[in-house]
Formats: sequence, structure tokens, C-alpha cells
Amino acid sequence: MDSAGVAQGAESAFPKTEYDGRVARARQLLEAAGIDVMIVTGPENIFYLTGQQTPGYYTFQALVLPVDGEPAFVIRQLEYFNFIANTFISGAQVYGDGDQPVNFLVNVIKSRGWASKRIAIDKRGWFLPIATYEALREQLGEIGDSAGIIEQLRIVKSAAELGKIATAATYVDAGMRAGLAAIKLGGSDNDLVAAMMGQAIAAGSEYVGMEPLVSVGRRTGVPHGTWRRGKIAANEPIFLEMAACHDRYHAALMRCAWLGDAPQIAIDMERTCQDGLQAAMDAIKPGEPCAAPHLACQAVIDRAGYTENFKKRAGYSIGISFAPDWGEGGILSLYTGVTTELKPGMTFHIPVAVRIYGRFTVGVSETVVVTDKGCRALGKTDRPMLRLAA
Repeated sequence: MDSAGVAQGAESAFPKTEYDGRVARARQLLEAAGIDVMIVTGPENIFYLTGQQTPGYYTFQALVLPVDGEPAFVIRQLEYFNFIANTFISGAQVYGDGDQPVNFLVNVIKSRGWASKRIAIDKRGWFLPIATYEALREQLGEIGDSAGIIEQLRIVKSAAELGKIATAATYVDAGMRAGLAAIKLGGSDNDLVAAMMGQAIAAGSEYVGMEPLVSVGRRTGVPHGTWRRGKIAANEPIFLEMAACHDRYHAALMRCAWLGDAPQIAIDMERTCQDGLQAAMDAIKPGEPCAAPHLACQAVIDRAGYTENFKKRAGYSIGISFAPDWGEGGILSLYTGVTTELKPGMTFHIPVAVRIYGRFTVGVSETVVVTDKGCRALGKTDRPMLRLAA
């Protein structure tokens, strides 16, 4: 198909050599797992291996990666020029809106002589509908599970990837500071989000994997509350959490505020969150298990008597994301029982929030990079709860 003047790789996040190295490492893992051909459908893994990115991943797309030979990329016709601009792959298998994408994919696999090979797909991926998997199995026979193969390559970021996450963190700082500055009596949580996202986008952010989590008053006491035109009243809490994105790499940040008089219990809880976050960060050291930061944070929470108010993991991996999430929490968590060793180049969002359900939430977070000796926080926004006169 004619590229119509769209330059190959013109909008790619990385040079071709970066993707060549990623594909080579992925093929080594496939061979070790006894897989001849892997079907990749998750947009994060597709982006990692090829650079392809589009908000149109709600339509079927698949990278078919063999251990040997050229890969095949099955994509909707409308996405073809996006594909050319973002990747260094010279050709694609393009289907039209009148085609059945799964049948199209099967025909590609058969035409390449791969149908008799050991084929695998990520059976636990968010973007693999049951109907798609069953149709593939019906036409190709037994299909293995490649879950986690590409993800293990994504856990430790390269210097280039860390640079993009650090850039995203500057966008988050800009947005969070704007949101905090917009707090005023009689304003709304919509005002805060408008300020946050407007400033983050003005600073450079692209569209993010998940919307900001912003609420005011008693609604802050409900986890994952979002803005709903709530009015900011005197002597009430404000909760703000957001992410920003640079070349699909995300950083996130959580802060809280109180307009007017805060009850002592909220002040004490917020100080505990500060201490818990610092304890988690202090516990991040190469060679330690991913459980260590969580256990350190949990110990602070427990000593303060807030065990029942903190029912969550301390953190999760962050990096490449598409909706519905801004994190890589399905890859790796900082939580009890996670024995994966911390390594330099890993990146985590550590949101420490304590709440009295239905009344208020206080919390603080940082996006951090694991270093040779510990970790480095990427955010520059003041951590303590912002206390404002009503």
C-alpha cells in the first residue's frame, strides 16, 4: 500500500535500533519457552516491540512474531498510516471494515507457514476477548500461553525510557501545582481537574492511560472517586491524584489538601502517610524483594494504629500505558509475598493513602526510579498536605 507521503518512523518514540534490540531479546525468551510464534495483542507490548501507538486499539490489531523470519502486523486499514509513521516495519497486513479480523489473522498465519508451529498468545491479556481466543483455537488448534514474556523485558527500563518517564514527571508536577493552586471556597472538583489537565497538557503531556482521581469533601473517603461537580466547602478535604505521559511513558503523583480546620485525626493520618512513603522509599535497594518497601510502609501504618485504614499494596510498576490504566500494576507490585528482586532501572508509583471510608482520605505519593544504591523520586511538588485558610 502506498504510504502517501507519510515518512516511515517519522513519529517513532525511539530509533530503529532500540526496537531491533527489544525484538531480539523477546525472541530469545520465546525460544527458551519453546514457542515458535507469538501473537501479541496488548497495545503496551505492541508499542514496546514496534513503536506502534494509536487510540484506535479498540479495533483488532496483532503483531505476529516468529522466532525466525520477518514478523507480520495485522492492522485495520484506517490505522495504516499511523502504523507507518510510528514504526520501522515496512509492510503490514491490512484488513478492511468489511473483513472478519480473526479470520484475516488466521489466513496470514497459514500463508506464512506458521499454522503447524508452536503458537502462543497472552491468555491473560486485557485486550484478548474470549470470542477471539476461541475462534483462534478453533481454527489453529491448541494455542500456548505467552503471558509475561514481553512484560519481563519491560520491568527494567533503559536510560532512554527513564528519560521519558522523568519528562512525564515534569508534566505531572505542572499539573498538580495548578490543581493545588485552584483550590478555593465555592470552587468545584471540576475546576481542579480542568486546571490540572490543562496545565499538564500545556507543559507537554499526551493523552493519559487513566483519568485523574480528584474529589472533595466526604467523597474523598471513597477510593478511586472522580470529579462530579462537587463544591469545595469550608473545613473539608481535597484529594488529587493524576498522571501525565510522554511518548506513552507515564509518571503519577498524589497530593492532598484541607481548606480550613482539619481534624486532628486527619493531621495524624497524613503524617503517617508521609512517614510510610519515606519508609517505603528507604527500603528500596537493589537485591531486596519487591515485598520489602510494602512491609516497611505497612509497619509504619500498623504502629500508628491505622491497619484497617490501609488495605492495599504500597506501589506498582509504572511506564508504558494505554487506557484503562496509567500503571503497569499487572506486571509487578510492591506487596507482601512478591519475591521479585528490585533492580536498578525499575520504576514504581508509590501511593500511600489512609482513609476513613465515607469521611475523608489523605495521602501522598512519588514516582521513583530504583538506582544502584536506593531510589530517586522524580516529583518536585511539596509532599505535606496543603492547609489553606477557609
